[in-house]
Amino acid sequence: MSDQVIRTTCSYCSVGCNLDITIKADGTRSLKPTKEYPVNEGFCCPKGFHLLTPFLSEDRGVTPLLKNEQGVQEAVSWDKANEEFVLRFKKIIADHGPESVAFLSTGQIPFEEMALLGSVTKFGMGWVHGDGNTRQCMATAAVAYKQAFGFDAPPFTYQDFEESDLMVFVGSNPVINHPIMWNRVKKNSRNPLIVVVDPRSTETAKQAGAHFGIEPKTDIPFFYALARILIENDWIDHQFIADHTDGFEGFVDKVGQRSIADAAALCGIEEDRIYELARQIHEQRGRVSFWWTMGVNQSHQATRTAQALINLALITGNIGKPGTGANSITGQANAMGSRLFSNTTNLLGGHDFLNADHRKRVADRLGIPVEVIPTKNSMPYNQILEAARDGRIKGLWFIATNPGHSWINKTEFFDALKALDFLVVQDLYPTTETAVHADLFLPAAGSGEKSGTFINSERRLGVVQKVMDPPGLAKSDYDIFLGLANAWGCGDLFANWQNPEAAFRVLQRVAVGQPCDISGIEGYSMLLENNGVQWPYPQGNDEDIHSAHRRLFADGKFFTPSGRAQILFDDYVSPTEVPDEQYPTVLLTGRGTMMQFHTQTRTNKVPFIRSKTRFEGYVELHSKDAEILGVKTDDKVKVTSRRASVTVSAVVSDGVKPGQVFMPMHYQETNWLTYTAFDTYSFEPSYKYAAVKVEKA
Repeated sequence: MSDQVIRTTCSYCSVGCNLDITIKADGTRSLKPTKEYPVNEGFCCPKGFHLLTPFLSEDRGVTPLLKNEQGVQEAVSWDKANEEFVLRFKKIIADHGPESVAFLSTGQIPFEEMALLGSVTKFGMGWVHGDGNTRQCMATAAVAYKQAFGFDAPPFTYQDFEESDLMVFVGSNPVINHPIMWNRVKKNSRNPLIVVVDPRSTETAKQAGAHFGIEPKTDIPFFYALARILIENDWIDHQFIADHTDGFEGFVDKVGQRSIADAAALCGIEEDRIYELARQIHEQRGRVSFWWTMGVNQSHQATRTAQALINLALITGNIGKPGTGANSITGQANAMGSRLFSNTTNLLGGHDFLNADHRKRVADRLGIPVEVIPTKNSMPYNQILEAARDGRIKGLWFIATNPGHSWINKTEFFDALKALDFLVVQDLYPTTETAVHADLFLPAAGSGEKSGTFINSERRLGVVQKVMDPPGLAKSDYDIFLGLANAWGCGDLFANWQNPEAAFRVLQRVAVGQPCDISGIEGYSMLLENNGVQWPYPQGNDEDIHSAHRRLFADGKFFTPSGRAQILFDDYVSPTEVPDEQYPTVLLTGRGTMMQFHTQTRTNKVPFIRSKTRFEGYVELHSKDAEILGVKTDDKVKVTSRRASVTVSAVVSDGVKPGQVFMPMHYQETNWLTYTAFDTYSFEPSYKYAAVKVEKA
C-alpha cells in the first residue's frame, strides 16, 4: 500500500488554511501546509501543524454518558442515549411548550452539520430557540453588515492585504491572532502604512507605522472625529456618496456635534495626530482598508463602532476595489457558515424567519411543509441563558462549545445550568468545564474524523476531509443529528440529507437567488480542484472559476432594497461599568498567544504548545503599577471585580498603560471577572472591559 495524501481545511480559526495530511503505509500520519492553496500558500501557525494531536487525547469521549440517580455519569449505548434525549425533551415540551427548550451550537463544526442541527431541531422537533457561540465573536459584524449592506457580506478577499496602501487595524492583533494573514501584509510590495487603533501596545502595534492607544471603548468618538475632519476638509468621495449611499447628511450632523478637541481629550489622543491620520487617508484615497476583530465586536456599543469603520470606507469610496474595504476578520473556522446556514440568527441561506415568502421558498426547496418552519426568531444566546436561570428554558443542548469557560460572568452561567431540568452536552471531551455538568453527554468526532465544508473570512468554501476514525463509539455530529432525528420520529423530513455532501446539494438549492448563492459549485470535487470557491458563485457565473480572489461591491450595488449602502450612527454611550475608588483599574481581555485557541479545549492537549505557553492564568500590568504593588513577574496577585476574585501570576509588561491590566481569554479565571453587558443590536457580550482591583496575593 502506497502513501495517501488527503487535503483538509484547518478547524481552528477563520483563516481557512489547507493542510496536506500524508497517511503512510504503516498507518502513521504527517502534516504540512498546502503550498498551492491561495489562503495560506504553504504556511500555517503552530495550531495547524498540530491539528490532529488533540483528537488522540486520552480523555476523548468514547461512549455516551448518562447521569444516574446518584448524579454520576455512566456509560450507555447510543440507543439508550437517543431514547433518553427524546424522552426528556419531549416531556419538557409537553409540560412547558416548545419555547422551553433550546440549543447552543458553535463555529467549529462544518456548515452542513450546522444546517442539519438547525433544521432537525426547528423543522423536525418543533423547537423555536437556538443560537451559536458565533454570538460571542461575530454577531456584531454580521448585524453591522446586514444593516449597512443589506446582507451579512464581508466584502474583501485576502489579496487586499497585499494591495492596500494604508491599512487600519482596529481592536485587531493579527501578528498573533491571524499570523497567516499577517504574512500577506508583509508580502505587500506597495510599502503600506500600517495603523493600529488599540488601547494596548500589541505585537501588531509594535510593528505598525502608527499606534493610536485610545482609551478603552472610546472608538466611536475617535472615528467620528476622523470622519468630521475628512468631511470638513472635503477629503471625501462626493460622487460615490451621492450614487451609492443613504444617510450621509444625518452623519454629517452627528459627527459635528462633538469638537475634535473634545473627542481627542476623551480618547486620550493628541488632536494633531487625528488630523494627520485623516490626511493620510485622503492621500492614499482608493487604496485604504479598515480591518477589525474582537476589540470592536465584543463591546457594549459594538455594532455602531463597526459601522463607524464602514462609514469611513463609504464616504471615502474605499470599497469594492483592490486594497480597500471595511473588513471584519472572522473568529472561528466556520463562523461564516454558522451566520448563514445554521437556522439561528436567520433562516437557512440568509433568509428571514419573519418573512412569509422566505418561509415558503425554503419549504418548497427543502420539500417540507411550510407550517413546520418557525414564524418567529430565536432568542439570542444571552436571553436563552437568562431564560434558563429564571425557569422559562428547562432543557438545553450544547454542541461543540464550552461556555463553562468562555461565557461572560461565569457565575450567572452556572446558575443557569443549575436551574435546568435537562442538560445535554455534545463534544469531543466529557472533561470540559461544561460537559462535566451534563445529564447526557454525546461523544462527537473531530474535524480530522469526518467530512464537510467550512466558510472562511473571505467567504471561501473549503473542504474538510476525514483522515482518521473517531475513537470508541464517538460519531460525527452529522450522524448524531440524523440518529436523533430518526429517534424523534422526524427522520423522513431529512431523507435527502443522508450524508454531508448530499446536505451540501440541498443547501445549494436553498441559497439560489440569495447573495450567498453557491449553486454553481459542482460539489466537493470542484472545491478541491479549484482551491476553494468564494461565495457568491451561482449557476451560470461568468467569472473564471480559477480566479483565486473575488471581492464584493465592485459595481457599487449593495443588497439593500434600494441597492444603496446605509450610513448608520448613534450617540456615543460610555461603558456601564467604570473604574471607581473600590475598583480603580480597567481590565482588558483578548488572545494572549498565537498558539492557544479560545478555551484551550484542544490546544492545551498538545505537548508542544503546552511547552511554549503559560499553563496557568496570568495578568499583565504596567511596570509602574507593579512597582506600587511591590510585585514582579511570576509573583501571585489577586484580581477582584464586583463578581469574583481570582489569583493569578503577574506579568510585568509595558504593553498596557498604567491603570490598565490585561488577561488572556484562554484561562478559566478571566471570565469569572467580566460583566454581562451586551450590544444593543447584536447582543454580543462586552468581554473587553471591566473594572477591577489588583492586590498582591
